[in-house]
Amino acid sequence: MKHNFGAGPCILPQGVFKEAAEAVLDFNGLSLLEISHRSPDFVEVMEEAQKLVKKALNVPDGYSVLFLQGGATLGFSIVALNMMREKKKAGYIHTGTWAKGAIGEAKAVGIDVDVFASSEDKGFTYIPKNYTIPKEVDYIHYTSNNTIFGTQFKEIPKTSKPLVCDMSSDIFSKPIDVSKFDIIYAGAQKNLGPAGTTLYIVKDEILGKSSSSFLPKYLNLKNHVNKGSMMNTPPVFAVYVSMLNLRDLLKNGGVEAAAKRNEEKATLLYNEIDRNSLFEGTVNKEDRSLMNATFLLKEEGLKDTFDKMWDDAGIVGLKGHRSVGGYRASMYNALKIDSVKVLVEVMNELERTKG
Repeated sequence: MKHNFGAGPCILPQGVFKEAAEAVLDFNGLSLLEISHRSPDFVEVMEEAQKLVKKALNVPDGYSVLFLQGGATLGFSIVALNMMREKKKAGYIHTGTWAKGAIGEAKAVGIDVDVFASSEDKGFTYIPKNYTIPKEVDYIHYTSNNTIFGTQFKEIPKTSKPLVCDMSSDIFSKPIDVSKFDIIYAGAQKNLGPAGTTLYIVKDEILGKSSSSFLPKYLNLKNHVNKGSMMNTPPVFAVYVSMLNLRDLLKNGGVEAAAKRNEEKATLLYNEIDRNSLFEGTVNKEDRSLMNATFLLKEEGLKDTFDKMWDDAGIVGLKGHRSVGGYRASMYNALKIDSVKVLVEVMNELERTKG
């Protein structure tokens, strides 16, 4: 048995994998990979996936759900273009690699970016607080969870300005108040489904109001809403697996139950990191991510021993991002607490052996 702590594409429920694999071979007589996206069979899939998103997150009336392509990386440009108004200025919170990407793409499409809060001064080891929201901006943008550095917003920034959030790595991991946002966007490959589709939850009021002189057809969210996420051929397989995964999520108690399980997993691992004399966490305790726990081995000479121990235990995906090193245990919804227990035991055994 493998224990997958990979940061993404990541673990999904085994039952979802099985049903998806069967559909590749036979989905009402054809392979899922060859059916027309205009067929009644797939239209039902898309509509159910959208409905399940709304049910799982209690999305209020006045919002549309889209499954598009391009990842959150294309989303950096899409949200900037669709939220651009007369000021052509936006406020961004800088908390790491993906926030930096969003800032860069907003600038590239003509947004004057005000980085009004940043944790760069301490290597992105905390979530900025006590900042002042700028007044003369079209919107505010932040990244809810930072997979590389292991920090997570525990509260939604309080603002009267339109709010946009990249929730790629923690959407569906806990309840959220969708009504506070104008656009939520998220790459699927963490808690939703396989890589290949990106979820957008869009307040209908913002559609068609961009002041940008450059807004290609595909980047205009209004066009996608009007076409029900099928302006062009959608990522059929990724949407289907996302639908299956949302069914599984709701069957197992929804985001409320997932949040409780995620809290238990993270508490178990962080307690061991803090207790064990050989390890240390890398970020402020109050800002630790429940999705991505980052930590270091204090004695570099033990690295080869530790790496072999967790590899022998069937653990995969534990190495930290290449830009920061150390270790990163990603604990998305589908990861069982038993896998976390295996990792904790390996860490414990290393300490006992070393002692």
